[in-house]
Parts: sequence; C-alpha cells; structure tokens
Amino acid sequence: MYASTVRGLLVRGMLAGLIAGLFAFAVAYVVGEPPVNGSIAVEEAQAAQDAAGAHAGHGAEAGAAEEEEELVSRPVQSTLGLATGVLVYGVALGGIASLAFSFALGRVGGFSPRATAALTAAAAFATVYLVPFLKYPATPPAVGNPDTIGQRTTLFFLMILLSVLLGVGAVIAGRRLAPRLGNWNATLAAGAGFVVAVGLAFAFLPDNDDAVKPGFPAALLWEFRVASLAVQAVLWAVFAIVFGVLAQRLLAARPADADASVPRREPALG
Repeated sequence: MYASTVRGLLVRGMLAGLIAGLFAFAVAYVVGEPPVNGSIAVEEAQAAQDAAGAHAGHGAEAGAAEEEEELVSRPVQSTLGLATGVLVYGVALGGIASLAFSFALGRVGGFSPRATAALTAAAAFATVYLVPFLKYPATPPAVGNPDTIGQRTTLFFLMILLSVLLGVGAVIAGRRLAPRLGNWNATLAAGAGFVVAVGLAFAFLPDNDDAVKPGFPAALLWEFRVASLAVQAVLWAVFAIVFGVLAQRLLAARPADADASVPRREPALG
C-alpha cells in the first residue's frame, strides 16, 4: 500500500512539474528572452569591435570563424530548445519534490497534504535556488570569463549542496527542539540557525568576480536576473498548487479504497 502511494505521488509530481514547466516556459519566453537577446547583441558588438581593432590576419581568422554556420539557430534555441529544457527540468524537479513530500508528510507537523505540498515547494525553492542565487546570481550567456566557467559552475553546485544540507539540518533541529521549546519557538530557532549557517557559507566561499565582464550594461544584467528569479518562482508556485490538489485527492481516496477492500462478513442465517 505504501509503495503504491509513493508511486502515485511520484507520477503526480512529475505531471505537476510538467504543468509548472509550461507556465515557467511562458514566463521565460516573454520575460527572459529579451535580456538574453540583448546580452548576445552586446557580446556580438564587442566581438566586432575587437575584430576591427585586431591585426588584419587575425581579423580574417575572426571573420572566417563568424561565418561558420551555427549548429542550432537562435530562433530554435529560444523556442523549441528553451521549451525542452524547461519542461525536462520541471518534470525532474517535480519527481524529486514529490519524493521529498512523501517523506515530509506527517513528519513536519499535522499539516494537510495540500499544505505540506506548499511547504515542500517553498523549502525546495529556497534551498535549491534562492539561497545559491543570492550568493552566485544568474548571469546572461557569453558575458563572463570563459576560462573560469568550470570553477564558477563548481562553486554554484557546491552552494546548492550546502544549502540543501543546511535546510535538512534545520528541519531535524526544529523537530528535536519542539518538545522543549514548542513548535513555534523551535521553528524560529531552527530558522535562525539556518540563516547564520548560510551567512557563514557566504562569507567563506569565494565570490565570482569575473562572472560579468566590465562595462556590461547594469540594467540589462538586472533584467536578466529578475527574469531568472521570476521563472523559478512561477515554476515552484504552480507546482505547489497543482501537486497539492493532486496529492490531496490521491490521499483522500486511499482510506476509502482500503475500507472497500475489507470483506464484510454476512450474518449467519437461522
């Protein structure tokens, strides 16, 4: 019974992630693509300026490189490519979040499935995206130093790992403190500990000083980061709503199915 319930939640989580991905794609296309196009235009203008001021021989090599045909055109990247990436991302995160929901249900308080889904989505958004974003905010493509992209990627995923581990630790600490401090005070204490631990991680981890080239338009960078934040917020908000409804219906139907499966003994005759 438990395995079938988890399997049902997993399927519904992936479905909710797919639906959330559709909404996130719409936001990414409408709000996120303009600053991406703007950053590409800035990069192309800078490359053209560098090529014009370079030696004639080097300029010929740069011109030959620019004439090479792109493997994937920009219109395909901004439509089909973007949709595929966002939808796959939503389905994957929806499945993982549904498993986290299965573990959290009934263990973090007497919340309903719908409220637990909202709390799970909020915790996932905060630990997986918001906290790492505050330390290493998103940057448009082709604006950073390409020689350090590996180091920057490693630091970003390290921040995600630390954030998730600290979030799990805060939940465990809150549960252990609840019998002595009460649920409200224990939650405040665990939350404060999480904030302090994240602040220490921010202080000791190195910054990405070369993530954005000098002279890149600050307004364009701000628009891209706001759009990135909006895409993630919409993704997790829609997932919380859709998965909460689906999980509530599934779990509400389980007791009825269990009662119906119990055979009834007919009264003896005579």
